Amino acid sequence: MTASLGPEEWAAIWLSLQVALVATVCALPLAVWVAYVLARKQFPGRQLLNGLVHLPLVLPPVVTGYLLLIIFGQQGPLGAFLHSTFGVSLAFRWTGAALAAAIMAFPLMVRAIRLGIEAVDPGLEAAAATLGASRTRIFMSVTLPLVLPGVLAGTVLGFAKALGEFGATITFVAAIPGQTQTIPSAIYGLLQVPGSEPAVVRLVIVSVVLAMGALLVSEWLAHRMARRVAA
Repeated sequence: MTASLGPEEWAAIWLSLQVALVATVCALPLAVWVAYVLARKQFPGRQLLNGLVHLPLVLPPVVTGYLLLIIFGQQGPLGAFLHSTFGVSLAFRWTGAALAAAIMAFPLMVRAIRLGIEAVDPGLEAAAATLGASRTRIFMSVTLPLVLPGVLAGTVLGFAKALGEFGATITFVAAIPGQTQTIPSAIYGLLQVPGSEPAVVRLVIVSVVLAMGALLVSEWLAHRMARRVAA
């Protein structure tokens, strides 16, 4: 199958992997922090924050992409600032695809990590606090090791989601071959061309293999880390 993949198909595959990796790595620290805040803190506006975090899951992806275009386009408030100050443009760039993928994957990452944190006995953190440990040290030495299965599962799940993101990405960065065309947008474009079914099938197979591989790795890492923590 791989021998029959064309240059544009390979470009879409590698770009999808690049976008998903950058999106996951950039979103992970914030996802861990937000998950911890939602799991351990009580404050006014907590439910509002929870709703905003999960909003991309219930909004049509095209709406999310359009909002990104308004905010981060060169005429948008943040887009104009980034372009004039740092010379950075996100709209119709692969970096914009990474931003869209990160936003769509973020709720899944937060949810998986939050469930892991909520499963940790707060008494263990309280015991560490009574011994004089700071909040940062408690989190790094007590909480984080215990929630590593959730962090790993959320990371791989977020990667799989970012890999398959389509609606927000194509709205925000379009589908420029070799620049912003990922696997989903390449499949969509090929479906519009008569006689391109073989190429569509090849990309579909690649997409399924990558997604299934990510999910299997997520389960394997979660079970392995759970056994290590239990030991």
